[in-house]
Amino acid sequence: MGVEVKFCGLTRAEDARAAAELGARYAGVIFAGGPRNLDASRARDVLDGAGAGVARVGVFGRSDAAAIAKIAREARLDIVQLHADPTVAEMQAVRATGARVWAVVRVSGDLAPDDFQELWEASDALVLDSKAKGALGGTGVAFDWSAVEQAARVHARPLVVAGGLTAANVAQAIETLSADIVDVSSGVELSPGIKDHRRMQEFMDAVGRASVLR
Repeated sequence: MGVEVKFCGLTRAEDARAAAELGARYAGVIFAGGPRNLDASRARDVLDGAGAGVARVGVFGRSDAAAIAKIAREARLDIVQLHADPTVAEMQAVRATGARVWAVVRVSGDLAPDDFQELWEASDALVLDSKAKGALGGTGVAFDWSAVEQAARVHARPLVVAGGLTAANVAQAIETLSADIVDVSSGVELSPGIKDHRRMQEFMDAVGRASVLR
């Protein structure tokens, strides 16, 4: 099975449409603040640009399950991505609303399997992203993939790798961590929230080449 792609931080329907046309499996929007933040109504309009067949992902910071569920319904999300160091209890509360949940582990050094085993078991996928002071994500900074290689390689549920990915380095991330899904935002942008369709194509091409070599 090939590595799947998520284009995240979308703010324009035309970029979501481009993501779908290029073969992305996931389209992501932000509800966690920052320059790419959208409200539920705008997010729905953006994600509608991708059409059917692309899973709709909403990225949330610290928020209660009821508020997340309300936004998820309005934006018609398929997946809720919890990005503010979620606990298992918080994830279970969101899953009780009927949402699929991706849990994010923000990496700043070495990780052992025990550091995220409970989160992995409670989620539908685990996202490894860079930990940056004052920001949940979208910083364009990659973490040290080799530092978590042993902890991440053996997994029963999908592993999503995010943080500083570009067409130039995504193949190395896939190889090092045996990623099932790669998640890119700033690495294919002209400016925050404005995607460069040429860079999106180059990213998809790089992932395709890496998938063949797995």
